[in-house]
Amino acid sequence: MNRIEQYIRDIQDFPKNGILFKDIAPLLQDHKGLSACLSELKAMVPDGQIDKVIGIESRGFLFGTMLAKRLQSGFVLARKPGKLPYKTIAQSYALEYGEDAIEMHIDAIQKGDRVLVHDDVLATGGTAQAVCKLVETLGGEVVQCNFIMELKALNGREKLLDYDVQCVLSY
Repeated sequence: MNRIEQYIRDIQDFPKNGILFKDIAPLLQDHKGLSACLSELKAMVPDGQIDKVIGIESRGFLFGTMLAKRLQSGFVLARKPGKLPYKTIAQSYALEYGEDAIEMHIDAIQKGDRVLVHDDVLATGGTAQAVCKLVETLGGEVVQCNFIMELKALNGREKLLDYDVQCVLSY
C-alpha cells in the first residue's frame, strides 16, 4: 500500500448512485499525510527549472500552491469560465453530455515557461488536456501533468499521450 492511500476515503454513491468517490479530505486533515503526499508529488517532477505550476479548479489549487513553493516557481489558477477578474484565454473540452471550458489569465504563462500542470484526480483527462492546450497557446512548455490519483477505468491518460503523466495512486 502506498503511504498516502490510508488517507483516501471511499464514499459510495457520491455525487450520484453508482459512483465511488475518492475523498482526499482525510489526507488534507492530517499533517503527516499532507506532507507525505506533497513529497511524493514533488519527487515525480523531473529535474530542471519549473517556472509555473498550474492548479486546476478547485482541489488542484491545494497541492499546486504547495508544489510551487517547494519548486520555487510561480502559481497559476486554471478556473471555470467567469471566475477570473482579468482578461482570460479559454479552452473548451467535451463532457459526457455537452461541453465545458477552462480559463487562465492571458498573462499567466510567458513564452518559454516550463510548466507543471497539477490536479487531484486524473479522470477522463478533458480538463487537463484543455489546460495543456492553453499553456501551449500562450507559448509555454508542459513539462509534466501530475495528479494525486488516477481513475484508470476512465482512460484519462489517452487524452494526455503527448505529455509526461505521473500519479501517486492509481485505482
